[in-house]
Amino acid sequence: MTYSNTPAQDFVQSNHADPARLQANGSEQEQKFIENLIVESIEIYGQNIYYLPRTYVNRDTILNEVETSNFTQALAVRAYVNNVEGWEGQGELLSKFGVRVEDKTTFIFSREKFTSAVDDNATLNVEGRPNEGDLIWFPATKHLFEIKFVEAERPFYQLGKGFVWECQCELFEYSDEKIDTGVAEIDAIEDTFANAITVNFAVGGTGDFTVGEVVAGGTSNVTAEVKAWDSANRQLQVYNRTGIFTIPETVTGQTSGAAWTSASYNTLNNVNTPDTTDQNYNFEVADDDIIDFTETNPFGSVGSTTDTTI
Repeated sequence: MTYSNTPAQDFVQSNHADPARLQANGSEQEQKFIENLIVESIEIYGQNIYYLPRTYVNRDTILNEVETSNFTQALAVRAYVNNVEGWEGQGELLSKFGVRVEDKTTFIFSREKFTSAVDDNATLNVEGRPNEGDLIWFPATKHLFEIKFVEAERPFYQLGKGFVWECQCELFEYSDEKIDTGVAEIDAIEDTFANAITVNFAVGGTGDFTVGEVVAGGTSNVTAEVKAWDSANRQLQVYNRTGIFTIPETVTGQTSGAAWTSASYNTLNNVNTPDTTDQNYNFEVADDDIIDFTETNPFGSVGSTTDTTI
């Protein structure tokens, strides 16, 4: 019996008389067959997740560190969770800085499905594969994970080809990244954990700010997002500030049109965190009794490109 399979489809039949195919350890038919089995397995046993590509905003090119980044897309894709008995890692760890949750897990993507669901619909920092630093939202447990390493060689070249991406992930530690994906559960992370401060206004303003809108300072041109507005006490809670508001200046809501004159605010008093956890303001007050910040450098001068005496 003679078999024909051109172009290659879901069919297993090698031309074992072809040395080139023998060297590749598998024909196109065999590779396609294995790939389809993997895709089907992940579709059956996997979980629906969202993939969040990271967009770099500010990057330190000397130390090669990302200073600020945004997440503006949440792309749905199917992934297999490799840890069936629970999270890996150290779990809940009690340290001198409080309780740290260090859950880890591994998500496995079909390369074919990742390309069609994510890579073709997003601009990745490294195209063609999942990226370290990107995020994965796991709706089943409402956890947000950060990809720490992408394993590309496991399983090790079945039939001479790789079919999956294995993403080793850790629980994401939020640090004021901007998250606006359009998925309410994911965007709520920013609303809950972003560093928010209270701006106090003088009497005589007009209008009411609306939650979620952008406000802008008339003098400083600083923008921020509204978390809450207390009209009775003239207090505005904002996060995602681009700088420091001038005191006084007119702060205007870009959607509501509300306009109030700033009176005072404290950039160290995070209203999202109880005082028992967030002690930035307490340290700032207490350190004046320990260190004299009016002193000059006791160790001498530091060289610079403009000082030719050093």
